[in-house]
Amino acid sequence: MLEYIGYFCAVVIGMVLGLTGTGGAILTVPVLVYLMGFNPVTAAAYSLFIVGTTSTFGTFQNFRKGTVEIRTGFIYAFPSLIGVFLSRRFIVPALPDVLFTISDFTVTKEIFVMVLFAIIMFMSGISMLKPKKKDDDTEDETKESSGSNRIWMFAKVFFAGIVVGLVGAGGGFLFIPLLIYVAKLPMKKAVATSLLIIAINSLIGFTGDLFTATINWIFLFTFTIFSVMGIFTGIFLSRYFNDAKLKKGFGIFVLTMAAFIMIRELIV
Repeated sequence: MLEYIGYFCAVVIGMVLGLTGTGGAILTVPVLVYLMGFNPVTAAAYSLFIVGTTSTFGTFQNFRKGTVEIRTGFIYAFPSLIGVFLSRRFIVPALPDVLFTISDFTVTKEIFVMVLFAIIMFMSGISMLKPKKKDDDTEDETKESSGSNRIWMFAKVFFAGIVVGLVGAGGGFLFIPLLIYVAKLPMKKAVATSLLIIAINSLIGFTGDLFTATINWIFLFTFTIFSVMGIFTGIFLSRYFNDAKLKKGFGIFVLTMAAFIMIRELIV
């Protein structure tokens, strides 16, 4: 029964990606862990393939509609994909199974991955619900003109890639705020461009797991097919939502999932 619910969730994952440009991995990792029974490290690896492949189909669909900012997408994808690959190839395999113990509570690699996932989600959700000041545009234009700030942006995007690799997310919940507030893209273009970045990051990151993980390709392809079906539905439905509603809905969704994971891993 849980398996069928999991495949239904695969369709929902694709729909969320098509509507918001993110949220796919935010759903994928919990579904693979709590419904399909995979450990978080394996789920993170599978999530990269599922979300990366699904996002690739979504990117082609959005490209035909003219909503993908190709140049901006590659500018943000390049430093982050380096971080994702290094994280999956070297950092994750190097983490010990047990990190530390506090009293009777043992923090394992799996718990660490899920809690880190929830923390990043929480921070991203807050940033999306925070109202933007009117003078932000002027300030950002001044900052972007300096070379030191471009280096700082490169460093932030690279670090985002490291985090994406650790938790197995596509990174939309990190990149959409950057695309909106730094690249100055409207929400729908940020969504479409985010899918391009997610596709590049996730598939490159997954190659790092090919060296260290045993892959159940039959399951992976089956789950991904359902997810791809969902993204076409989500892209179609996105025409009925305006930017403000998508932005607010995305922030609330991310905060809700962050709270669920925190409760599931630390309390229940």
